[in-house]
Amino acid sequence: MSHNSMNNAHPILGEGAASSEQFQHVREMFGADIASQAIGLKITVLEEGHCEGEFLVREDMCNGHGTCQGGFIFTFADSLFAGACNSHGEIAVAAQVTIHFIAPVLKGQKVHGVAVEKQRYGRNGITDVTLYCEDKVVAEFRGTSRIVRGVPQ
Repeated sequence: MSHNSMNNAHPILGEGAASSEQFQHVREMFGADIASQAIGLKITVLEEGHCEGEFLVREDMCNGHGTCQGGFIFTFADSLFAGACNSHGEIAVAAQVTIHFIAPVLKGQKVHGVAVEKQRYGRNGITDVTLYCEDKVVAEFRGTSRIVRGVPQ
């Protein structure tokens, strides 16, 4: 267990998010998640089947059109998806995902996302993630997860 998972200085989880023992797996997962840390993701809410967070679009995330490159938007949505589908304490990975980019996001704008697990059946789940910028929907993501035995190799 990393020392960061024991205090409020967690690199991704905001103060009070995922603080109960039930979320130990998620704290460890996000503590080792260098990709989410690199985009500046901050998880603000984590409950069973529900994850919310935000990130600020930096200049180095923008494409030649001056908008946030879609890969950063996707990474953000995928990380919230991971938080929601791993919130039950079992290791869940993506089996299939789709994203619809609806509106551009500009440098300096904050993106807020909400992931909600819609269904769990057997070892599978379906989670929807909606991303907002200034109260406007900018992307919709849907992921299918699969619970696996042990950390993927």
